[in-house]
Amino acid sequence: MGIQDIIEGKKQWRSHMARVKALPPDYQIVYKEMQKYFFKVGPTDLTDGTLLSGIVEFFEEGVKAGKGVLELIGNDVAAFCDDLIKDSRTHADIYQESISGNSGTAEK
Repeated sequence: MGIQDIIEGKKQWRSHMARVKALPPDYQIVYKEMQKYFFKVGPTDLTDGTLLSGIVEFFEEGVKAGKGVLELIGNDVAAFCDDLIKDSRTHADIYQESISGNSGTAEK
């Protein structure tokens, strides 16, 4: 990864966060909680940018429709997040595999 890639990535991230900041406060709070959740246990391909930008687009559409954020995602933010990444390999999966698969014995 060259310096130009890093600079471009930062520009894209700033643009993304500007869109988040343009959302109503309740949407921003929920987005930030989702972001923390995904950074902690989220998919290994989170860095490709499509998941978080897709959430912002979904939220922007909800705002245009005049809906509250919980009308869109429900009351359980973690369950909504889990549903979004249900078919993705997560950091939690990798960790679980490392502790259950490396017990020191080889299976044959």
